[in-house]
Amino acid sequence: MSDARECPFCRTGLGPGGAPRAQHLDPEVLLLVLANNPWWRPEAGLCAPCADSFGEAFREAEAHHPGFARGAVPILPTPVRLGASEAHSGQGVTIAFLDSGFYAHPDLVRPHDRILRYVDVNDPRARRGDLEQPDESSWHGMMTSVVACGNGWLSRGLYRGLASQSRLVLVKVGTARRIKHDDIRRGLDWVVRNRRRYGIRIVNVSCGGDYEASYLEDGLSQAAEAATRAGLLVVAAAGNLGTKPGHPVIPPASAPSVLTVGGLDDKNRLPFSGYDIYHSSYGPTLDGLQKPEVIAPGIWVAAPILPGTPTAEQAELLARLAAAPDADLVPILEAGRGKDGDLDAAAHLEPPLLRQLVLAKIRDNNVISGAYKHVDGTSFAAPIVSSLAAQMLESNPYLAPRQVKRLVLKTALRLPHVDVDRQGWGVANARAAVEAARHAVGLPPKMHRGATGAPRERLGG
Repeated sequence: MSDARECPFCRTGLGPGGAPRAQHLDPEVLLLVLANNPWWRPEAGLCAPCADSFGEAFREAEAHHPGFARGAVPILPTPVRLGASEAHSGQGVTIAFLDSGFYAHPDLVRPHDRILRYVDVNDPRARRGDLEQPDESSWHGMMTSVVACGNGWLSRGLYRGLASQSRLVLVKVGTARRIKHDDIRRGLDWVVRNRRRYGIRIVNVSCGGDYEASYLEDGLSQAAEAATRAGLLVVAAAGNLGTKPGHPVIPPASAPSVLTVGGLDDKNRLPFSGYDIYHSSYGPTLDGLQKPEVIAPGIWVAAPILPGTPTAEQAELLARLAAAPDADLVPILEAGRGKDGDLDAAAHLEPPLLRQLVLAKIRDNNVISGAYKHVDGTSFAAPIVSSLAAQMLESNPYLAPRQVKRLVLKTALRLPHVDVDRQGWGVANARAAVEAARHAVGLPPKMHRGATGAPRERLGG
């Protein structure tokens, strides 16, 4: 009689006679599994890959931040949450980002500057040096690009993206106040024209147009389709309108060939511990297409704070206060006077009350440290999938965009309690997607003239 059983985490069959692996886990790792999955019973077991993933997550966190394993680090790093392979980091792959603005964050430019080009579709005079001066429009694109490609320079490698060695091309298509439908199209057209010069393989679009439209008639959607035909994988955020009437998916996310990413709420825990859906926009689109097609963490995502801003000064002050002994609280407050009015007014309080205020402000302002905060939105789920695609192309450079998209969907894990319309094929499975890419048969090199080494094209705006 067979003893077929199923892994309670990934739902993979353990096969006849499959033995539970819980008894083979290191006790500290076992405690980590239980802390993140209180519903799990050790006697139910888990498959070997899941056991290995938890073990790697523990070692990764312990190596970068000893306090993580003790619960002292509030937000899990993205690679740890996804169980991503440490063997890949997007090396040799260039990702173009379309957004409202950018900043040359240390996680992108130190120790080596990986930004190949910066362009503003509305300002032909824009130069790389503009990225050194932060403004109100710098925030969003800085966050999306660092979520995907940051190397964790300001966190000693802890908060890095899956594509921490990828190169970047940054295309500004608007401002924090407004991004126009047609400017996104112009940004995509620029990337297509210049894909060979910079070896661009992936385009991340964490912004949307002005209105719903059929891809058969909409210029932005057709630009996204043209980009795919040119050999580019276009990854777009689904949007955050899941609770609104009609929950519309806006171009370019509604275009057929685009890999559209919705949000997952993983509760800031390790795999499948009460996962839920984020309030992403979802289809069917005007053309009857199912969107999003995959989901990735869309909340509790570690992202950088824009340096040189009042927000950064406040976060640095809060982080110093949280780590300081009681005797140092007042001197730190005096040195930081003017950075936070509430703290200025509370300087006379006793240390226990001061600490309560500091912790409340850290929580309310989503502060992780003096350099990072946690953010939410499908704008950040999309670059996570873009960075996963970079790992896949690193492992197999000959994959066509449609192959990368198919493998991401094929390896995704469905949430059993969430409607298919909301999650598409399910949660992006980083390790499985890279492994599938490694074994896939790609197109011959001559079919990938968008890769590095191909003829250069002009740099028109």
